[in-house]
Amino acid sequence: MVSGVSNFENESSWVSLNATQDELKAAYRRLCMLYHPDKHRDPELKVQAEQLFNLVHEAYEVLSDPQTRAIYDIYGKRGLDVDGWEVVERKRTPAEIREEYERLQKEREERRLQQRTNPKGTISVGIDATDLFDRYEEDYEDTAGGGVPHVEINKMHISQSIEAPLTTKDTAVLSGSLSTHNGNGGGTINLALRRVTSAKGWGEVEIGAGDTHGPLFGMKIFRNLTPRFFVTAQCGLQFSSRGVRPGVTTVLARHLDKNTMGYLQWRWGIQSSMNTSIVRDTKSSHFTFAMQLGIPHTFLMMSYQYKFQDDDQTKIKGSVKSGFFGTVVEYGAERKISRHSVLGATVSVGVPQGVSLKIKLNRASQTYFFPIHLTDQLLPSAVFYATVGPLVFYLAIQQLIIRPYVRVLLMQESVRRIIEAEESRMGLIILNAWYGKFVTDNSRKHERAKVIDVTVPLQCLVKDSKLILTEATKSGLPGFYDPCVGEEKSLKVLYQFRGVMHQVLSGDTEPLRIPKQSHRIDADT
Repeated sequence: MVSGVSNFENESSWVSLNATQDELKAAYRRLCMLYHPDKHRDPELKVQAEQLFNLVHEAYEVLSDPQTRAIYDIYGKRGLDVDGWEVVERKRTPAEIREEYERLQKEREERRLQQRTNPKGTISVGIDATDLFDRYEEDYEDTAGGGVPHVEINKMHISQSIEAPLTTKDTAVLSGSLSTHNGNGGGTINLALRRVTSAKGWGEVEIGAGDTHGPLFGMKIFRNLTPRFFVTAQCGLQFSSRGVRPGVTTVLARHLDKNTMGYLQWRWGIQSSMNTSIVRDTKSSHFTFAMQLGIPHTFLMMSYQYKFQDDDQTKIKGSVKSGFFGTVVEYGAERKISRHSVLGATVSVGVPQGVSLKIKLNRASQTYFFPIHLTDQLLPSAVFYATVGPLVFYLAIQQLIIRPYVRVLLMQESVRRIIEAEESRMGLIILNAWYGKFVTDNSRKHERAKVIDVTVPLQCLVKDSKLILTEATKSGLPGFYDPCVGEEKSLKVLYQFRGVMHQVLSGDTEPLRIPKQSHRIDADT
């Protein structure tokens, strides 16, 4: 395309570098007629004409669009190859395009580095909140502070891994973890060397050490036997004070159809077992059925996940697991809350495990997990609060904080254009604006002001150097929210008009119209 675009722009016989849209269109039509494949009967010439015809069409698509033409004029084809231009606001100046290109290039390099090192991490914080539901009221009546339930962190786990490519076929993986439970803890560190032996498989050697399990040596092999069938074999030696404990794990997997996989796993060692499972994953759902026979755990498990086809990638899920340990029913949901973050919550109800709430946040390649144990018994109140509590909390945060914050971010670009227009005509510019509860009475100095900055959303409402607010609560305005529910609120605005400073304080439901001469700040004061 580069040669086609260059010729299209630079050849004087075609069109000049500063050609108008009409000149580009005329040249495009002339070249299409010249290079149209149907005008050539010779097969060789027809192939060449078709290539040139496609180049001309591709060049016209670039040059006929003001934004892509500006990008190409500054950076050439390499600028067009950068991902992200499709979401960039149009009608930008060359300087803004250059700034945006540098930002996109930086993001691209960061993605390349992350893909190269593939860092992964998990932070798990276990919380014991059984005192909220299982407490004995009579034991707390005579003790100081007995009316406050005791919630504590009883365990924590942190793990991190990073990959370092050594050659095109060799990769080193360094990982480590730290764990603590009820005051006792330990850690491990592992180093694995992985080598791609062929297009069908790879092998890995792992060594590790820790203060809880002792040194470790292991090997792992992956091999595609057919396009639809693969096998994974893993063996290891764990050295501890009890001696050497060997372990072997083998997994056979086969594609049953386009969306379904079947697995058969055999494990021998400390916890010997045989496991078979079927996993079906489609665009709208994910289903898993598993059965395990083993020591000490034998169970049946079935789970189903429904995927909503929305921008937030909402998913709801449920599972049932029953075995020698008891029965556990889990249900929950997860949703994308930002470009790189997914938030999920799962309620676990089991016998004899009790009721737990598990909150998980995935941020890029990092996972934050918060299992909250509520009760050891099957209490309806614990199930109710574990189900409704996270939902109410999420909706409140979404409505009161996240959505107003996102609106303000989206308003930033509009504000920039409005300010430029107002500055050019010496019009209305909002310098500072606050909304909420102000403390103006000297007798109430001990009280704390509860206000939010609304400079950006208020500037967005300026039109033709005027701002008009009707007789209604201002918490409903775009970018506003109520910082002090149920309390008296006001809007304080410091603005500039015709180069002169103005200031006004307006009640929450009072109509407001600015600029006004009465808002002017006397230069002598």
